[in-house]
Amino acid sequence: MTTRPGKASEVRIDGVVERYLEAKAKGQGGGNYRGLASAALGQWFSWLEPQGLSRLEQIDDGVMRAYAQELRRGVRNGEFAASTANTYYATVRACLSWAVEDGLIDTNPAAATRATKELPEDTTEPNRQFWTPKDVQALFAHLSQRIDERLDDGEMDAAAIPIRNRALVSLLASTGVRGAEVCRDTDDDRDGRQGLRWERVDLESGALRVLGKNQQWEYAQLPSQARDHLRRHYDVQQPASKDWSVFPTAHAPSLYRTIRRELGQRGWEESAIETLLDEQPTKEILREYDISPPAITVRGARTLMERLCERADIDVEGGYLKPHGARRGLGDLLYRESAELAQSALRHESIRTTHDAYSHIDASETAEAVSDVLSGAWKTN
Repeated sequence: MTTRPGKASEVRIDGVVERYLEAKAKGQGGGNYRGLASAALGQWFSWLEPQGLSRLEQIDDGVMRAYAQELRRGVRNGEFAASTANTYYATVRACLSWAVEDGLIDTNPAAATRATKELPEDTTEPNRQFWTPKDVQALFAHLSQRIDERLDDGEMDAAAIPIRNRALVSLLASTGVRGAEVCRDTDDDRDGRQGLRWERVDLESGALRVLGKNQQWEYAQLPSQARDHLRRHYDVQQPASKDWSVFPTAHAPSLYRTIRRELGQRGWEESAIETLLDEQPTKEILREYDISPPAITVRGARTLMERLCERADIDVEGGYLKPHGARRGLGDLLYRESAELAQSALRHESIRTTHDAYSHIDASETAEAVSDVLSGAWKTN
């Protein structure tokens, strides 16, 4: 990117964003666009800030390439749809085009091919997947049956996995959390992307503390339906400390690897570790030595949902119920009661985001109202 001396080198990005939004708000329909653009540009800035990128001169095609890759990662982990990612990038690109027109920079770094080719392909269908109440009930029925069968056979250890799975399904379906907020992201080693831990779950007040999409720690609501399943899961899991993962993986190689690493860091000899692994079950070792098991990964959660849907005979478009569809399903359910309730539960910064996400409901309800009016107006004698 070529910058004009004394201009981009002195201009802060947040200032450019604010001037751009002010300029666009003056046009027809500008108020609506400003609300949408503000959310997209805020997401971009929240990604730039932790990296020390605050001035316009620092934004080149390499930065925009990295941002496009971050958006693609977010889509892969189910944080947002490919269409949303492309809208975010297009908004940033438009803002930087405005900066070119305003004489702050000579070229738009967001327009570079090496950056745009990293964007996720938008292949989304207009009808996005939603978990329906019927889907959730079918999952609960299947998992409860699996739990009862194992308990009837006196197999408490075998019941632990379906109890965990029921708690995960309940959490996804009722809280509106994103998969990456409660499962482990193998591409992101930050604390908030290593899976939900019990220390961030308040079963009494009904709240979860998660690292949100805006990269800020937030509280997500935890209704009684999910709390009941989580309490049961907690009682069975018996975590050695609050630092334990709420939804640990059942992947044996990952558990063995974690035990070897943790005990090795505590000074254990390799031979002693192997002897311990030969003599005791992994779950007993984890609990006895307070080794927090790694959380199930985002990809692992998707694989789990695919398996559960197959076993529960749930036939949906797209093959299986994807974790992010739970968030959409909850939003759809709540929006029909109150847009503000849906906004709060889904932690949307703007009510505009909520309205845009569930505009199909508004359109449907409007169509019904118009039908009633036309029925009277077009009534024939």
